[in-house]
Amino acid sequence: MRNSTYLKMGLNMLLHSKLRSWLTIIGIVIGIGSVVGILSLGEAMEEQVQSRLAEMDLTLITISPGYTRASSNMPGPPGMGGTSTDVELTDDDITALQGLDGIEYIAGQISGSEPVVYAGENATMTITGVDPQVWQYMTTLETQSGRLLEPSDKYVAVIGSGVASDTYDQEVGVNQVITINGKSVRVVGILTEEGWGDRSIYMPIDAAVNIIDDAEDDVFDTITVKAKSEDLVDGLMEDIEDKLMISRHIIQEDDRDFSVSASKSMAESVTEMTSSITLFLGAIAAVSLLVGAVGIANTMFTSVLEKTKDIGTMKAIGAKNRDILMIFLFNSAMVGFVGGILGVTLGAFVSSGLQAMMGQMTSGSGVSLHLIVEGLVLAVTIGIVSGVVPAYRASKLKPVDALRYE
Repeated sequence: MRNSTYLKMGLNMLLHSKLRSWLTIIGIVIGIGSVVGILSLGEAMEEQVQSRLAEMDLTLITISPGYTRASSNMPGPPGMGGTSTDVELTDDDITALQGLDGIEYIAGQISGSEPVVYAGENATMTITGVDPQVWQYMTTLETQSGRLLEPSDKYVAVIGSGVASDTYDQEVGVNQVITINGKSVRVVGILTEEGWGDRSIYMPIDAAVNIIDDAEDDVFDTITVKAKSEDLVDGLMEDIEDKLMISRHIIQEDDRDFSVSASKSMAESVTEMTSSITLFLGAIAAVSLLVGAVGIANTMFTSVLEKTKDIGTMKAIGAKNRDILMIFLFNSAMVGFVGGILGVTLGAFVSSGLQAMMGQMTSGSGVSLHLIVEGLVLAVTIGIVSGVVPAYRASKLKPVDALRYE
């Protein structure tokens, strides 16, 4: 027989057992839909994460007081995370590190929450003091209006878009004056939207020392180092740790009172975590595929029993074992194919709905072409594998026994 004949007879079997076949197909639809939907959502999350990570400067290294923060390798906004400690980072630490090869820029930062008044309204904001000499070369922040800090600046500030637009009834614009902890500060720039940075205020560290309570000259909350290249980051982190251990007179690792973390490490950790979550959810969804495969096998065994006399008739008129085998395999493959088409469609709707619910956490790119193809191939493969044993048993039936079957 030709393949077209196998296809025609397999399709005829599918159409003449509608209810049972469609109940089987539903199992495949749910399985493929779950896998495609979850993997598509995972791809969208990874794409969004990679997009955000691409905007990061992976050459930055952060030094913070207290050793607990080192274990996280997850640097955040200055002054956030870690444990409270009386240990301080000072200008002596910067001096000790300045001679290291691989460092392009190094600067200290201070941070604190202070009352900010504008147009008679009061709000508490995070104030970050940075070195204006190098900050513009070390930050990935960009302004939507105005400019970044310059070396000659003193009592001026660059504010986040949330401070400018969402904090006060009146929008804060460039060259407007805000009052921070009783001191007047002129706004010279407004940043583009940057997540947690939207409600931050950046100003020269010399002025921030006079504004932030408990701030001291030459004492920093964090020290930021910019490596000359991303490839030098890992080695430079080790050099920084060794140098600070010596300069701070620390002999044993257990006595270490500072942490060194890198944005590169954070990017790698986030990527691995996202991939693991996607794999885990995909594995859970794959369980439903197993249920669908069992359903196909059960349907095929039932079809063999129902078609036993027909098998005997076909063999009596010359059909070979291979012909019977191929007819039933085509039938099971078509069950998988139809289930795969509907499953991919369901997965696309599920993925779109979940991406819409999660908003900015995903890129909203929909189901990719390779997932559609892989979903269909997987469905057909499951159909064929599940139908192999029933089809083989049908092909081995003897014509006389099949014709006598009741």
